[in-house]
Amino acid sequence: MKKLNLSFVLVFTLGAAAAFAQADLWEIDPAHSSVQFSVRHMMVSNVRGEFGKISGRIHVEGRNLSTARVEAAIDATTINTRNEGRDKHLKSADFFDADQYPTIEFKSKRVEAVRDGGFRLVGDLTMHGETREVALEVEGPTPEIKDQRGNARVGASATGKVNRKDFNILWNRALDGGGVVVGDDVSIIIDVELIKRDQR
Repeated sequence: MKKLNLSFVLVFTLGAAAAFAQADLWEIDPAHSSVQFSVRHMMVSNVRGEFGKISGRIHVEGRNLSTARVEAAIDATTINTRNEGRDKHLKSADFFDADQYPTIEFKSKRVEAVRDGGFRLVGDLTMHGETREVALEVEGPTPEIKDQRGNARVGASATGKVNRKDFNILWNRALDGGGVVVGDDVSIIIDVELIKRDQR
């Protein structure tokens, strides 16, 4: 069994003591959140891109992170690698097939404590019609602040890695000197800002 960082245990203990009977609802602020990715190109460099539209919500009892339930959706049609031709190819049936599968979804299953005060969020990622379990390493949440309108806000960052072949995204082309055009492993970087909402 892994040893838990003392600060992480303290957060869980204090959070459990202060938790409400009903979980708090936090919504992703799409204007201040981003989903970025990078993938190896021709074995020599990394191509980076992002999705322009993300939405989602988190239910959690106070600061008790073990109770967190996360649901998020990404609009696959908003992919942007700063190259119009490449983006068109990525939206095609060779890759995301965004016309048939316009939404990438994540639903959490459990929270695992890790060292250094962070945690691991494990859940099901559905992309290109395939669902696989993935793990995201999370930093945060930040201390809660109030914005100009009095809304409570927190932030968090997450990183992870997936193999695109697990989601049946298979297109590639061999290079004359060896290797392939597109790597299999895709690194993911997520930054979210969350707004606390009243539950009605």
